[in-house]
Formats: sequence, C-alpha cells, structure tokens
Amino acid sequence: MIFLNILILLAGFTALVKGADLFVDGSSALARRFRVSGLVIGLTIVAMGTSLPELSVSTAAALQGSNEIALSNVVGSNLFNLLVVLGLCAALHPVPTDRAVLKRDYPVNLATTLVVLAFVGGPALFSGRLSGLGMADTASAVTRPLAALLMAGFIAYLAVLVISARRNPTPQEDAPEPFSPKRCALQLIIGLALIIAGGEAVVVSAKAIARAAGMSETLIGLTVVALGTSLPELVTSVVAARKGETDMAVGNVVGSNLMNLMFVLGVSALIHPIGVNLASVTDLAILSAVSVLCCLFLYTGRRIDRWEGAVMLALYAADVAFAIIR
Repeated sequence: MIFLNILILLAGFTALVKGADLFVDGSSALARRFRVSGLVIGLTIVAMGTSLPELSVSTAAALQGSNEIALSNVVGSNLFNLLVVLGLCAALHPVPTDRAVLKRDYPVNLATTLVVLAFVGGPALFSGRLSGLGMADTASAVTRPLAALLMAGFIAYLAVLVISARRNPTPQEDAPEPFSPKRCALQLIIGLALIIAGGEAVVVSAKAIARAAGMSETLIGLTVVALGTSLPELVTSVVAARKGETDMAVGNVVGSNLMNLMFVLGVSALIHPIGVNLASVTDLAILSAVSVLCCLFLYTGRRIDRWEGAVMLALYAADVAFAIIR
C-alpha cells in the first residue's frame, strides 16, 4: 500500500509541474499582449502560476481538515523558495536586484511574514503554551479575520503592481509572438485541471505516507509536500537565471512567497481556521529570520553573490535536518 501511495505522490508532483508549466506559458503569452516588464510578469502571472500547486494542496488540505499540511506547506514552500530557489540561482549566476524589489516588493514580503508571525505567535507567547513540550498542542490559530486581512493586502498589492505596469509600459520587440487566444485558453484550462488533480493526489498520498512512517503532518508538509509544490518555482527561476533573466527569477520568488502568505494561506484559513502548534510557530519564526537574512543579502551590494547563495543552500539543509530531528 505504501508503494502505491509513493507512486500516487510522484504522479501528483508530475501533474503539478506539468500543469504549472502549461499555465505559466499561457498566462505569460497573455501578459505579453499588455507589454509589461519581466519583473512584473514574474511578480504576478508567473508567481501566480507557479504558486497554484501550493494553493491546490493547501486548499485541499483545509477542506479535508488537515490544517497542519495547509500551514506547513506554505511555510515550507517559502523557505524553499528563499533558500533553495534564490540560493541556487545566485550560485549559478550572481543575482542583481531591481530597485523596485528593494523599495516595494521585498519590504512587503518581509512585513507580511512578520505580521503573520505576530498574529500567530503572539497569542501563544502570552498564553505561555510555548513553554510546554507538546508539539501537537494547539497554541493559536490563523483565524478568518487574519485571513481576510491577508486577502485584502494581496488585492491592494496587485492593484499597485497593475497601476505601476500601466504607467511604465515596457517595449518587447524581441519577445516571442504571443499564442493565439484559443491556444492560451486551452493551456490555461488543461494546466489548471492538472494542478487541481495533482494537488489532491499529493495531499491524499502524503497523509497516508506520513501515517505509515510515523511522521507528523507538519514534518511531511514542511519537507516532502513543500518541495514538490515548489518545483515549478525552482524550474522557472533556475532557467531564467541561466538565461540571464534575473528580474524574472527574483520576481518569481518574491511574488510566489507573497501569494503563498497572503492568498494561499488566506483562502485556506477562510475555508477552515488553521490551528497552529508549537512546531508551526517555530517554523514561522525560522522563516522570519531567513527573510531578514535574505533582506540583508539583497540590500548589501544590491545583489546576491555566489557565496551568499551557497550559505542559503547550507541553511536550508540545516533547517531540514532540524525539522527531522525535532
């Protein structure tokens, strides 16, 4: 039975990656018709497309009452995006940072991470539940009011991006000819169907594997599921970095993390408030610390160098080891 679940898990990941690939291609073709920059495409269309696996998995987990997977998938994916996706891109090619990312996008990402930690970890600290040893005890929750706040922030952020793109159109004479509307629609429909089916398969099989292996849902959501749903971001950003399109790579990571925190977590918590245990609060604190570190890397020299990328990859390996030991 566990072998069958592993096959289902792999099939789910394959469907997620292929579905996201089709969705991104179709969406990017539509975006080119509006003549927006690579950074804005990365922050919006590509970020949304590559974050659809997280949305599918976390929403499916929330509907099934598997709240630990819903939250740990978001936190684990954001850690993977910052440390592995961005770190690997920097290791391959030093990543310069666009001024808009430094002044607008990354500060929003950092502030959102800290706000979620404050709303989730604050009640736990005041209640004194963090002093206990029970990892499974619910310390606080991602409530519907917090979810509504995150959704409102996401809509406002998108509005700012759209207004900025309309005020500063970018000529794209060398861009490939956009697909026909019919082909765009077909790729969007097929891609979305694969993403939804793959997300459902990943949640079901991951829960079965976790139970069989004696692992907590938090651990498997933080590692296996997070890695699988972050594969589209990894593939998209690494390919972009190798082609020298670092704006697209950075925009994809920052945009995906914002969508995960604001939209994916918001939708999941609106469906069902997410109980947060000690392990999840710890992981949110780690994500906040990593976000601050990446902020320092981005602002010093306005780029991420190869050695900084290597440090980020080493930190992710250490975090996974800590999660397994814990």
